[in-house]
Amino acid sequence: MDLPTLLLVAFATLVMIILLAVVAQRLLDVRFGPLRTFLAVVLAWGMAQPMLEPILGSLGLLNGAEPPLGAALGVLLLVVMCMVLIPMVLLVLAEALVPPGSVPGPLELLRSVRGRVSRARRYSQITRIAIKHGLGPYLRGRGERLEDRSGQVRLARSLRAALDDGGVTFVKLGQVLSTRRDLLPAEFVEELGRLQDQVAPAPWEQIEPVLTRELGGPVEDVFAEFGRTPLAAASIGQVHLARLHTGESVVVKVQRPGIAVVVAKDLDIVRRLAATLEARTRWGRSLGLRDLAEGFAAAIREELDFRVEAANMAAVAAFDGACVTYPVPFGALCTERVLVMQRLRGKPVTAATREQGPQLARDLLDCLLRQILVEGVFHADPHPGNLMLLDDGTLGLLDFGSVGRLDASIRSALQRFLLAMNRQDPLGVTDALLEVVPRPEDIDEAALERALGQFMAKHLAPGMDSVQLFTDLFKIVSVYGLSIPPEVAAVFRALATLEGTLVRLSPGFNLIGEARAFAGRYLAEQVGPATVKESVTHELAALLPMLRRLPRRVERIASAAEHGRFAMNVRLLADDRDRRFVTGLLHQVLLTVLGATAGVMAVMLLGTEGGPLVLGSTSLFQLIGYNLLVIASILVLRVLALIFRRTRD
Repeated sequence: MDLPTLLLVAFATLVMIILLAVVAQRLLDVRFGPLRTFLAVVLAWGMAQPMLEPILGSLGLLNGAEPPLGAALGVLLLVVMCMVLIPMVLLVLAEALVPPGSVPGPLELLRSVRGRVSRARRYSQITRIAIKHGLGPYLRGRGERLEDRSGQVRLARSLRAALDDGGVTFVKLGQVLSTRRDLLPAEFVEELGRLQDQVAPAPWEQIEPVLTRELGGPVEDVFAEFGRTPLAAASIGQVHLARLHTGESVVVKVQRPGIAVVVAKDLDIVRRLAATLEARTRWGRSLGLRDLAEGFAAAIREELDFRVEAANMAAVAAFDGACVTYPVPFGALCTERVLVMQRLRGKPVTAATREQGPQLARDLLDCLLRQILVEGVFHADPHPGNLMLLDDGTLGLLDFGSVGRLDASIRSALQRFLLAMNRQDPLGVTDALLEVVPRPEDIDEAALERALGQFMAKHLAPGMDSVQLFTDLFKIVSVYGLSIPPEVAAVFRALATLEGTLVRLSPGFNLIGEARAFAGRYLAEQVGPATVKESVTHELAALLPMLRRLPRRVERIASAAEHGRFAMNVRLLADDRDRRFVTGLLHQVLLTVLGATAGVMAVMLLGTEGGPLVLGSTSLFQLIGYNLLVIASILVLRVLALIFRRTRD
């Protein structure tokens, strides 16, 4: 075969393959990936000859005899439909056995291999750390169940040591877990709370290029003075003192060089590890590790972008801080890796005297409750390290990398929850709680109401302290299978952290009494004359247009009823989505009926004896039966392809 003929054959083959691919996709009415379709058609092209030879042989076409014109057209139709049927069968089988997305594409596979290679060393390091601290069996889901407290304490210590050795991401993971009393036993919460995030500072030679690149020029051009020795250092960044050319003293937070790459790789490992543990272990499924890891990853990514922290500081500082001061960011100098903010002068809050403690605790509680219930923007991590005792004796709140936001509906439900707690109303507390969290379908509301009543009787009675208050509340939420939304979980997490901070500021602090006093003050504000007048004015302004139209509409309805013309017009399937659903369902039913009918007719014709012979011993009835059988197969494949695709969607 000469070259032009070979090229012509190759071109004709390519055209046939493309034509088969287009026809197969159109008949199945499902869009497949180009690579999957091409492979199915090429494979079908190679399988066509060995599969069609037995069929043509049974029809007597391989002995050199020439069939009549009508029979030849019937055979040609049969061959064409078989050529289309083979790739359709392959595509449907692939859709059922290997759905799209279950096997990565070439580019995704290449990226996956490169990612696996880059993660291999870190996986090995983490595994060695886990085995070193005796956590290997628990990672495989084979760890022993520890019922006694001493065993749980030992395991908690091993976990804390392993997270501490794992580096910045795992240290912060442990710090987040230490606030989740709704997920972990008290022994783990207490032990993980000891994790420290203090590390050796990065040398100035590494920090200066970051500042120069982020600020767009040398440090001397931006600052009149800049302290090269850091005031404090953590795993993500470190803090330096500086002075602007305008004279203001500022604090400059600089992100460590290269930390973003390390954290991104560790977060990928944390997500994969959480997914594996949730799939293979019972305790992983009970904790919901996959969702926990996703929330943690989102929080860490925000913490790596100092522009988010600057925006959080500005949002919180926009409201009146009362007895708590917030540092003001210098927005023009804040970038992704550099944060410049006002310097607050003072000392650690733990240095407060016994006389100062109760008032500072009251100020902090009032500030956070007002942020949560009134303003909707709140500091989500109020531990002692993020607080300062300023020189004027007031509190300073630092580190706004973790800030929660609540919409008006959640704030309203939390307000009702707190007010119902103040009244010790179990029914009101239950209703408010079920507005805050998604309501499960099978929840026993009466039992939940009794549990909350017992909770209030235990913690809200006169003379009772707040020890284990949030721990017991978290237990009730967990026992009744209530799924807490992330923004509400941030509230509970902040309040649980606040509880420990208040006790540290003022041992014996009456959290219950102060919170109830805040609820009383807030209720007084809500029912004050000015507030009531404003609420009534707004409601009347919204109702007035409707009230104006109401008499005319009532008169029309009454007149129509009086004269016997009152009627109701209801349009079924008015929504276009409903019409599309019903239409698709009818199409599937119709295709199924047609396919079944064609199949039954094919079987009947193939089993019918007699009839005119058109191809050797093959009668016309049998030839029509073969064609109907292929048509039935095509219709059934179309229905199956739609079912597999829609089931997965």
